[in-house]
Amino acid sequence: MFAERGIPVLAVDLDPQSNLTAMFLEEERLEELWPDGKHRNTVYGTLQPLIEGAGDIASPHVEPITDLLGLLVGNLTLSLAEDEFSSQWPDCLDRKPRAFRVLSALWRLIEQAVEKRGASIALIDVGPNLGALNRAAMLCARHVILPLAPDLFSLQGLKNLGPILRRWRKEWLDRKERRPEGPEFSIPPGDMNPAGYVVMQHAVRLDHPVCAYERWMERIPQVYHAEVLANEAPPPTPDPQRLALLKHYRSLMPMAQEERKPMFLLKPADGAIGAHVEAVHACYDDFLNLARKVGKIAGVEVP
Repeated sequence: MFAERGIPVLAVDLDPQSNLTAMFLEEERLEELWPDGKHRNTVYGTLQPLIEGAGDIASPHVEPITDLLGLLVGNLTLSLAEDEFSSQWPDCLDRKPRAFRVLSALWRLIEQAVEKRGASIALIDVGPNLGALNRAAMLCARHVILPLAPDLFSLQGLKNLGPILRRWRKEWLDRKERRPEGPEFSIPPGDMNPAGYVVMQHAVRLDHPVCAYERWMERIPQVYHAEVLANEAPPPTPDPQRLALLKHYRSLMPMAQEERKPMFLLKPADGAIGAHVEAVHACYDDFLNLARKVGKIAGVEVP
């Protein structure tokens, strides 16, 4: 939606499952980017010289999706970097230069890709875990937006994530102060400011959530404010931290996946006919409103 509204954007796939990359690219292109052996034009390929001790990060490849949208290509082998990110975390406390070089690697490759692409905003996708790779990825984030489902799993995830984000932020601040003098390179800010949440794919009947989901949605604001924001006061109503409530768009989702385009840009030629036309328009409005809220948080005006 940022690109649709004329804003240059970089999408960054730091999830080893690489679902974001697979959604953007045809299998033929993926075969070219993921050949047997070296995967030079992926995130892991950019990190590989550093991880293997052969040098620093390579210049990142930005895959053009549209004129205004570029992709840092994910890779299933990115999980191989997990151990290196884990082992270098405590070494920062001993002021070891390589530790800071490794833990700043994702930040530096995103910086280079943003400059290469001329992007106004970078959107980072991470996997659903709290491992060392995700910690290194989250250090790059100025703001964190959480996608949630109205269910027990999301509530439990909030209880786990909130304290860990605060701990990571504090630990990185301590490590930044221990950075030794030496070669100058940029290191990540480690802000990780909680910027809100998006509730996704709830079932609706007559534009109202069904009862099975309603009670979970009622609990999300309280758990989010208590666990993520560490705020003991009752959350306001409506909750300003809830950036969007996205419906289950039903048949639009598989249609969009088949055509490899956003749900809100589906046309009658793609099969969006009859009642689908109205659903596409509603979807466009939903994502435009969300993009404007995210843009405001990031300091990017969305027309």
